[in-house]
Amino acid sequence: MSQTKPVSAVTGSFNYLDEATESSLYRNGQVYLRRDTDGNDRGMHGLNNVRQDMSVGNARTLPADEQPTLYGMGFELLNVPVANPALDFFDHEQVVTHYYPQCESIIQAATGGQLFAFDHNLRSAKGKQAELRIAGGQHVQEPLQLVHGDYTLTSAPQRLRDLTRPPGINDTLRPLLGEDESLIPAELAQQALEDGGRFAIINLWRSIAPEPVLSKPLALCDARSVDPQDLVVFEIHYEDRIGENYFAKHADRHRWFYYPEMSRDEALLIKQWDSSGPLAQTEGSQSDASDMQATSTFSYHSAFEDPGAPPDAPDRQSIEVRCMVIYA
Repeated sequence: MSQTKPVSAVTGSFNYLDEATESSLYRNGQVYLRRDTDGNDRGMHGLNNVRQDMSVGNARTLPADEQPTLYGMGFELLNVPVANPALDFFDHEQVVTHYYPQCESIIQAATGGQLFAFDHNLRSAKGKQAELRIAGGQHVQEPLQLVHGDYTLTSAPQRLRDLTRPPGINDTLRPLLGEDESLIPAELAQQALEDGGRFAIINLWRSIAPEPVLSKPLALCDARSVDPQDLVVFEIHYEDRIGENYFAKHADRHRWFYYPEMSRDEALLIKQWDSSGPLAQTEGSQSDASDMQATSTFSYHSAFEDPGAPPDAPDRQSIEVRCMVIYA
């Protein structure tokens, strides 16, 4: 870590949705992203963004009793080095076979749930520009500079149902599971989806470069600062299915944080969905998202340009592994 005195906050520029775009266009599927079988984004259709400057707090400077947690803000930083330092993150088989189990173990210890790692992305701006492909896997993606959440009230339970069936052509586990085997038993998923059941989707995000992250760090939004009116459903059109993300309308109340100079030895847990959170309830029974007693539903997140980063900052290289958590 840097020996200079850390700043408590920086100003970052974030891409929010332009509210001039009618929300009916999103609901009718006229604004969407197309993604190919290699995971590449093949163009935004009808999307208009607006840049907003926001204060981004340095989470490392918060007092111990105010540190972000999965339960509260929807994200949490752990000091957990990679079990195998020689692991090649650009080799699909090595990641799935050796790194997925460690991610499951880390999140299981943090949540107490039953874990199923099911997907991952590698991100590097230079890797994207060079159209770099992971050995045995998909193309490298660039850090996404757009405020978003990975799942919605519809797509989160649908993703759990999808994982009870054999993998589709876009699924990371297809080479491992083949065309007949499923990742999650249907009975277990059904229990989680029923009244009184609970499931979550949590990403484990890690820098994989030898240097600390300086370029395009990841910012995370305090889940308690998001209200239902901030959410806009956005479709992702795959070859064999249609998924959904939440994009965001800007609100001054959004509280953003980041962890400067993240290293390979740190694991950042990001809640993408929790079926027990207030934003996961049906519209008629939706509770106040700012309820301090409620567990978080998800954390909006986005890469951003750190104004304090040097001009020659090394390219960010990171991996996020998506895990389904089922609570007994």
